[in-house]
This record gives sequence, C-alpha cells and structure tokens, in this order.
Amino acid sequence: MPLQVLLAAPRGFCAGVDRAIRIVELALEKYGAPVYVRHEIVHNKYVVDSLRAKGAVFVEELDEIPPDADGDKRPVIFSAHGVPKSVPEDAAAREMFYVDATCPLVSKVHREAERHYAQGYKIVLIGHAGHPEVIGTMGQIPEGEVILVETLADVERLKIEEGARLAYCTQTTLSVEDTADIVAALKARFPGIQEPHKDDICYATTNRQAAVKTVAPRCDALMVIGAPNSSNSNRLVEVAAQNGCAKTMLLQRAGEIEWSWLEGVNVLGLSAGASAPDVLIDEVIEALRGRFAVEIEEVSITQEDVNFKIPKVLEERAA
Repeated sequence: MPLQVLLAAPRGFCAGVDRAIRIVELALEKYGAPVYVRHEIVHNKYVVDSLRAKGAVFVEELDEIPPDADGDKRPVIFSAHGVPKSVPEDAAAREMFYVDATCPLVSKVHREAERHYAQGYKIVLIGHAGHPEVIGTMGQIPEGEVILVETLADVERLKIEEGARLAYCTQTTLSVEDTADIVAALKARFPGIQEPHKDDICYATTNRQAAVKTVAPRCDALMVIGAPNSSNSNRLVEVAAQNGCAKTMLLQRAGEIEWSWLEGVNVLGLSAGASAPDVLIDEVIEALRGRFAVEIEEVSITQEDVNFKIPKVLEERAA
C-alpha cells in the first residue's frame, strides 16, 4: 500500500539540546563515571537512557547525590532547561563542582528577567506551570515578583497594583501563535508593559512550528516524535491540529505506532521535537517501510546553522 511521508524540516535536535548532551558526554569522558545530572538533561527517554548506560546518574535534587560523590571533583550537571538561582547556591554551599548546561537562549531570558527586576519592574512570565524552564526562570528573582500567566483568561484575571511597572518574558518553547495572542492581550490591558529586546521563543521552536504549519494542510495525519513531558513536542501536535491536520499523534518510539490509526491515510506528516535524535526519526521511517510502500518528500522551510560553545572546563578532553 503506498504512503507518502512529508518530512518536515527543520526537525529534531536543536543547538541547545545538542550542547547539553555533549556536555554530559564530555564530562563522562574527562572525569569518568558516575557523573550526576540534576533533572533529565533534555526531555527524551532515549537520550536519557543512552547517557545513563554510559554512566550518567540522574537525580531530581542535589541532596540525592552521595556526600562523597564530589570528593574527586566529578561535576554535577544542570539540565538544559535551567535552574533557579538557589540550585547553584546550594551546590556551592555543599562545595560541589558543577557545570551548567542551561541552553544559552534560556539563560538570555533569565538575564532579561533579572534586568527588568533590577530596574523596578514586576515580571509577567508567559509559560506552563511546573515546567522546569518556568521554575528556573521564576527562580532568578525573589519569590512573589513574577506572575505566571498561561492563558488569555489568566491575563483577564490579573490584578496589578496601581502604578506598578510591568515587563513580560516567555518560556522559550511555547506556541508562537498562542503566545502572540497572550502578548496582545497583555499590551491591551497594560499599554506600558515592557517587552523583550528580542523574541524569547527560541529559533528552533519557531522553525519547527513553521515547518509543521507548512506541512499540515497537505496531510491526512501527522506524527510528532517526542516525549510526553516535552513542551516543544506537544506544541508541534497543537500546531498541526490548528493548521489543517486534526489527526495527530505524539509518540516516543516506533513501537508506539497504532497501525489501525493509519488506516485510510495516504499522506502522513512527520516531525520531531527539539530533543528527539535522528535515530528515532529513522526508526519510525523504517517501521513505516515495513508496512507501506513509502515515498518521502522533505519539506524544508529554512536551514539552521546555530552552534553554542561548550563550557571551558570541558573544552580539553581527557587524555
């Protein structure tokens, strides 16, 4: 049975994810196992399991790390999502050697929030409650100085004291269109609100959503490879549904494909979140080839050439 697969591009790994994974790999190479990582380095089970097999140990909090684990100065690595200021402060108090793998584009939002706070602004953060990136951004300035909004209804409910100066920033992995609506509502209610010098939603999120938006109207169904806890992957599913392809599926591996779901599908869109490696995309394509006569068309909207530097402490590999 023939199946046309429209492969959205860009897709998969972004520069921030690639850098974070490389930091863990280089730390293992330089210092040996185990290397402790606070939180999943990126939201992808395959990636986390692969690093765990190489000797990475994932913890949620620093107190889960054995007291003597840092005795030979093995690093503790902070995830790509960023952490509150209290985490490196805690690590320093414990005399831990740590390496920060926060995506530089997330760090940019942190500095932005700090700068606005220092200038006397109250911060409105557009993001998803409980997401590690949001927790990290809110943790850059004192508690109570950041107001989180997730929806247009949250904007309507905002109660701001008279004369307060406002600025907003956003999580980097949000829906471009939904965020634009929330920003418009904020500006309508608070005309003087200060905005970022440059859009906080990162280039990779924007590009992947634009690629899915281009592909979706041509598809009978669309699959996104990514983790259930990956914000940018979930946004790709939403974008497809909002732009002409109501039949969408988020899956982590080829083994999760529901074959009955593909009945009657002649054109299938395929994309992957920013923390999904190429091997998982290839795996899904091979699974499709096992059941269909697959014809692939790559639909590319732009080329990405962004690279981020590795921390200096890891630049020189172990001999």
